[in-house]
Amino acid sequence: MKANHNQVWAKDPWSAKELIIMVLLSFVLVPWLVEVKLYALLEKWLGNALYAGTLMGFVLSIVYMASLYFIALYPNKAGWSEVGLRSFPRKYWRDILLWSVAVLALGTVMLLMMTLFGGGYDNSKTESLQTHANVLGILIAVAAGGVISPIYEEILYRGFLYRWFRTRYGAGWALFLSSSLFTIAHIPTYNTLPLNFASGLIFAWTFEKTGSVVPGIIVHGLTNTVGVLLTVFA
Repeated sequence: MKANHNQVWAKDPWSAKELIIMVLLSFVLVPWLVEVKLYALLEKWLGNALYAGTLMGFVLSIVYMASLYFIALYPNKAGWSEVGLRSFPRKYWRDILLWSVAVLALGTVMLLMMTLFGGGYDNSKTESLQTHANVLGILIAVAAGGVISPIYEEILYRGFLYRWFRTRYGAGWALFLSSSLFTIAHIPTYNTLPLNFASGLIFAWTFEKTGSVVPGIIVHGLTNTVGVLLTVFA
């Protein structure tokens, strides 16, 4: 179903209650239960940080999507199209490619700047991937970073959060607020935060222009996949 641009931003079916619950869930309860407690158990059980992180990401996707459905969609008799799961104009494929190149270029520039000022791109995620850089490890990392994360993150941060802010405060504030929350969610990988914010703006802008989160999912997935491969083979 194609979106009517004016209808997408004119109103949404949610109140402040749904926003507060989803924010508390996403930034307090789930990080503590899943990203801290569950991850520690999985790493101890599997003895492999990459496998534990991937399984944790899969659990996160289920928890976030189920929460969004039962908190924001089902009570309001709303479908997934309300959070941007819609088709988009075919002509936007060119923009998808251009935005993908832009995100990769930004990542390259930020990496060079960090290296110039004595930093680096290594963090717990890259170290885990490089430690388990075999065929299975690469496939798992691509599935996690290139498929699972982009789908649930775009639906949550753009489809729900961006739309909530956009409906009430306009595009400028929605871009800033949704991208800020997206960036905060990536702590403690501090060396990626500038890129997280910049890419969050780009993903939100694709939603703004098309009324669909699918272009953002594609750009997000493509760039994450390239990032995984560069991390392995660099």
